[in-house]
Amino acid sequence: MSVFLRERPSEWSWVRRNGLFLVNASVFLLCFVGMVFAGWRVAGHDAVLHGQTVESLWGFLSSGDFAEATFENWESEFLQMGSYVVLTTFLFQKGSSESKSLDGDAPQDADPRAHERDPRAPWPVRRGGIALALYENSLMILFAVLFLGSVVGHVIGGSAAYNEEQVEHGARVVSAWQYLGTSQFWFESMQNWQSEFLVISVMVVATVWLRQRGSSQSKPVAAPHAETGD
Repeated sequence: MSVFLRERPSEWSWVRRNGLFLVNASVFLLCFVGMVFAGWRVAGHDAVLHGQTVESLWGFLSSGDFAEATFENWESEFLQMGSYVVLTTFLFQKGSSESKSLDGDAPQDADPRAHERDPRAPWPVRRGGIALALYENSLMILFAVLFLGSVVGHVIGGSAAYNEEQVEHGARVVSAWQYLGTSQFWFESMQNWQSEFLVISVMVVATVWLRQRGSSQSKPVAAPHAETGD
């Protein structure tokens, strides 16, 4: 019993240190699985209505409809976060916890080259050169790659789904490149993009006057409205 009591705090400390990621990743997986099975049932119902054979779960997962629905959403999320990372490097919002302070230099603006001899600094900082240049922009690069990859997935899946409908109606099929120029692609993209930037706009402005005690996304409850940053 005494051994268990000594080990338990260590186990719980790991969960506590990674709780934000663990909860969000778990919710993502639950929602993704829910999306898969709900979407499969919708596709099956649609197939029955059109007198077609109901496809297997694997058939649905490899369909253009599933790929389009998945990557279309991921695309907008990565665009939102990537653009937010970039915009917050040089734009401000007075009074918002989502903005850097208007007065003085923010810690994020510090030149990492002053820490090249710090043994605790990440390896690219100590290495310098191209490694550091890539590392100091690595968050933007990551979201750019994920966004572009999702766009490719959206185009491939969306064009496949689009062509299925075209064939059913006796219309001309298009290539993935041509699908980029269709209103269908831009409607699918813009309907998600606009909602992402709406949420960010609300968050940026709402944190000027509203608070959530204990949240890193909020200023301290007693902080004046004009105070900018967290």
